[in-house]
Amino acid sequence: MFHSDHNPPHFHARYGSYKAAIRISDFAVLEGYLPPRALGLAIEWAEIHKDELIKNWNLAREKMPLFPIEPLK
Repeated sequence: MFHSDHNPPHFHARYGSYKAAIRISDFAVLEGYLPPRALGLAIEWAEIHKDELIKNWNLAREKMPLFPIEPLK
């Protein structure tokens, strides 16, 4: 997530040289590409941390510091 990001609320995921922006509400890929397995892991992580992602999005909109979100275990 970046403080200057545009709507809709989304997060950025990277896997090797691949990058994607993923919408928080329904986990649709807005732009970019991740291989299917990496996309599945990113979505699994996002489902677990959806509330935290939304809180961070709101903090980013207010130019406030974001809090870390645990990785998928």
